[in-house]
Amino acid sequence: MADAKPTLKLAKLQEHKPVRIPVTLPHELNADLEAYAAIYEQAYGEKQTVGALIPSMIASFLASDAGFKKAKRELA
Repeated sequence: MADAKPTLKLAKLQEHKPVRIPVTLPHELNADLEAYAAIYEQAYGEKQTVGALIPSMIASFLASDAGFKKAKRELA
């Protein structure tokens, strides 16, 4: 079972047009993100930086937040 690839909620990254937003993270969160990037590489066989993973992580979080989706619809 040691050869089994990890299963991640985050799908393999797709190409996108980036917008730069500087952000400061707590050390513990950065360490977790670095660990996630290492596990991502095991799962998909591709090395990605934390910076490349964060946009998809945020998009996944927003897509799963029912309260956000409802409020966003009400704003339109």
